[in-house]
This record gives sequence, structure tokens and C-alpha cells, in this order.
Amino acid sequence: MATGDQLLVVIDPLARRTDGEAVRIAKDVLSAGAASTKVCLPEGPEEFARALSRRGSRRPVVVGDDRALLRAVAHLHRRRELAGCALSLVPVGSALGLAHSLGVPTGAVAAARAALDGVERRLDLLVDDSDGVVLGALRIPALPGVPPRDPPGAGGATTGGRPAGGPRAGGEPGPGRDTHPGSGGVKDPGSAPQTGAGTGTGTGAGPEAGAGPEVGSGTGSGRGSRPGDGSADGCASPSSGHHSWLRAWPQSLARTLSTRPAIPARMSRPLRPSRIRVAAGGGVGPARLRVEVDGVIIVDLDQPVEAVSITPYAHGGAAVEIRPVSVGAEAGPLHATGHRVTVSGADFRYRADSLVAGPVRTRTWTVREAAWGLTLPG
Repeated sequence: MATGDQLLVVIDPLARRTDGEAVRIAKDVLSAGAASTKVCLPEGPEEFARALSRRGSRRPVVVGDDRALLRAVAHLHRRRELAGCALSLVPVGSALGLAHSLGVPTGAVAAARAALDGVERRLDLLVDDSDGVVLGALRIPALPGVPPRDPPGAGGATTGGRPAGGPRAGGEPGPGRDTHPGSGGVKDPGSAPQTGAGTGTGTGAGPEAGAGPEVGSGTGSGRGSRPGDGSADGCASPSSGHHSWLRAWPQSLARTLSTRPAIPARMSRPLRPSRIRVAAGGGVGPARLRVEVDGVIIVDLDQPVEAVSITPYAHGGAAVEIRPVSVGAEAGPLHATGHRVTVSGADFRYRADSLVAGPVRTRTWTVREAAWGLTLPG
């Protein structure tokens, strides 16, 4: 039997691509159970936000995964409209851990029925100092076992274990190989002597081939110009004697690059002692962070920590758990509860729900109790 609700059903594009059948079932159940239903099929985040902004008096129902729910809550928070708007969610997609932890039914039919007949539950919200929102758990560091990525270009002096621009493996010639058309290794006895830089091996051919091959070493110590050559490293061209240096400088550059030692990737940028590091076993090493809860320092920079987690919905604020590096067998995690949590350190990342943010040097999260509403089964 249809209810008196007027619904705005916003179907996330990723949900349509992931499970079109579940989307169709949810749309049919919502359309049959509500007095009036308007279905929106946005193609991107801008259209998604525009549909929510123009909802009017309709109650929004989001069909999508955790990221779609986060996008809806963040948009309504920026518009300061969370207090007067109760959201409903039909979870469709692959990232559904947050939806399940909040109590949303897993099936499309059950979730659609909960959106129609459920009750609104007011939930706490974590808001950071950049106006970002966190609905569920927050963890520092963000990804166990994954170090911060090097900036673009770090360690770029080597390519595949060899210096960039140097000679290739397996005897393949480098940039200094004689490729000038018509040279063929035949020398003009009327030219002046030259000494060039080469990275390949050139063997003369033609009438004077019997005099022996000309060899340019792999490190760029090429020789092989007879008097009157007018060329560099076997690039003979009778008409370009005055500009032979134009052909010689790429080979000289290749020689310079090939003789420079490769810079190890781990030394491509300065090491910072407070950066989260990867241990030898593949896990994340300790970091030095300062954690304050309601102005009280729980752990300072002199105590390395393995992980920090912040979770709303605790009685009296957010639950903070800190796992310091164990000093003794009796050492365990530290627990605190408060409304304002500040974490500071050097370039740390954090995972907020299903998103990774950072690096940042300091971040403050404030608990706003009963800040947003979600329709759940009664």
C-alpha cells in the first residue's frame, strides 16, 4: 500500500554499471510504495549534487555504495541542510562496509522497504577543520603496509636498472651509432682528424675495410677518424665538415650519462624521521604523532605509535584508541573519549570511511552529535 511520501531517488552511475538488476528492483519497489517518486540518473558528481539541491520537499533516497552516501552527506553538510533532511540508502555496489555498519539492510528489496517504512535515526558526525565529514571510523595511518608514494620524478635517474640515456643491454647500440646515410664507414683521405664520443661499435665497410674495424667503446671513448675524415665517430659527411660538433654533442652527452652512478631510489628525497615508514616485514613502522583529546595530550611526539583510530557514536563524544609501541609486556592501547581530537605530526595520511586523505601536518576533528539522519528499519 502506497505511503504519503514524496521521494527523490538518486541513482549513482557506478551502481547502474555494477548491478543494474538490483537498481531496477529498488526503483520498482520505491515507485510502488510511495505516493510520488522522481527518479534522477546523474552522470557525475556535479549532477548528483544538483539533483539533491533541487529536491524541494521530496525525501532523498540514494541508490549506491558508501561513496555515494558520503557524497550526499558532504553536500548537504556544506549547504547546512543536514538538520532538516533525513537520508535513505539502498546499498548497491562493492564498497558497502560503512552501510552495513550503520545498520542498512543488505538486500535491495529490504533496503527499499526500510526507506519507505523505516524510522529516522539521528547519528553523530565527525567534521574536520577543512569542512570534511566522517561518518564511520577514521584510521591513522591510512593504508597498512603501503608507504607514502614518492613525488613524481623521484629516483628518475635510472630506468630499468640502468642510467637513463646510457647504452642498452645485450650489445644494442646507443645514441652514438653511425646512422648517417651514405657514410658506410668509407673515409675521405682529405679530411682533418677528429676524435668523437660514441656509445656503439662501428665496423668500416667498403674499399678500406681491410685496414681493420673502427671501434667506439661502450663507455664513450670512441676513436676512429683518419686524417681528412671531417666526421665524429664514423658519421662521414663531406659537406658538413664545419658543423661536425652538431653530431658529436649527443654522443658526448650519452657518454656523460652512462658514466654517472645511478642514484638509489631510497635516496631520491630526504628522509624525515617522523614519516610513517615501512618495516622490514612489510608492515607500517611506528610514527611520532601528538594526539590531543579536548585539549589534553594523550600521547606526544616522544612516544612512537603504531596506529590511531577515531570512531563517533560513543557516549560523550568520539572514541579514540591509540596503539603506542609497546615498552613492556603489560603495555596496551590507550583509550580516550572527547568531542575534539587533534592529531599533529609530519606528513601523515588518514583513512576516513572509504577515502584516503593527506598528507597533512595537523588535523582537528570535532564531534557534532545527532547532526544527520538516516532512515533505518524500525
